[in-house]
Amino acid sequence: MRKRLDDDGLDLIFRNARTHNAWSDRKVAPALLREVWDLARMGPTSANCSPARIVFVVSKEAKELLRPCLSPTNVEKTMEAPATAVIGHDLAFHELLPKLFPQTDARSWFAGNEALIQTTAFRNGTLQGAYFIVAARALGLDCGPMSGFDNAKVDEAFFKGTTVKSNFLCNLGTGDPKGVFPRNPRLSFDEACRIA
Repeated sequence: MRKRLDDDGLDLIFRNARTHNAWSDRKVAPALLREVWDLARMGPTSANCSPARIVFVVSKEAKELLRPCLSPTNVEKTMEAPATAVIGHDLAFHELLPKLFPQTDARSWFAGNEALIQTTAFRNGTLQGAYFIVAARALGLDCGPMSGFDNAKVDEAFFKGTTVKSNFLCNLGTGDPKGVFPRNPRLSFDEACRIA
């Protein structure tokens, strides 16, 4: 077996990590956001299709552009967060497959098949969004992933004129423990899994 993460690493990424709803005013350096992406991009996607596209909303102007897209319960925490990642997926991901998966003509699998493009982009972009959260936590950032926004408004504000569609948002920074809810239960192995 390969070496596994020790308990400190597992605690940092999973067991002690929480969804944050309040934030300190400590900034997130652009270099750290790049480092998060450089880790997250290494996670597997089908045919290395890599459809995730991320806009990091950090400036006051960009935050104000995001504000009217948010559900009322998400406004305060998002405006307070040092950074908000808009996690999207590119519906033209297959155009980059000659570069990303040169072993075969994978682009032809998708060209003209809109249903397959939609499913593949959403599934793999979501996977990459999860890798993004794990990478951010591994690098010491707290995360506040969320729904609760108008996708069409976000797409108009941040992806206009592109083939990218928003999936979810993730606030990032140093969380303030006052905004953490009590840990909710999780399903046990026997409740959620079976070995066939």
